[in-house]
Amino acid sequence: MSTTTSATATLLQSLKITAAKKAIGNNPQAHRRMKLARKLWEQIQLAKSQAEGTNFTLTRFRSVVDPDGGRRSVEVPRRVRAWWWITEANKLVLNIRYGARKIEISKGKSAVEIATAADLVPTLELIKQAVEAGELDAQIEAASIKLREGFVK
Repeated sequence: MSTTTSATATLLQSLKITAAKKAIGNNPQAHRRMKLARKLWEQIQLAKSQAEGTNFTLTRFRSVVDPDGGRRSVEVPRRVRAWWWITEANKLVLNIRYGARKIEISKGKSAVEIATAADLVPTLELIKQAVEAGELDAQIEAASIKLREGFVK
């Protein structure tokens, strides 16, 4: 038995042991940033699939009631709506959205004009990098406040 404990002790000694603690609460600013980054990832995948001529759908689980009264989860497709469109002047324009709210990138301007459809994916990736770097934190915070005001009665 002493051979086993001595072998275990030498194995554990090869590890780097620290006194780290897991954070209890998540930083709300980082949470909002990651939420927007996830939605931008969806937009990037949608733009790539449209460029390739394929369909992009996400799935989610929904609880349904069986005819015999039992509940079960089924996987259903979830539609992803594009944040970009073509204007009357035949220009490609992109809005960044946080929930149902458009994010105002600069004072009074919430749209990004894109030269060609081929530039859509690189533009979305650039915006995603800016969000992850925290460059749009103030705008995300403002959109989050407006969004929450809609739920207060």
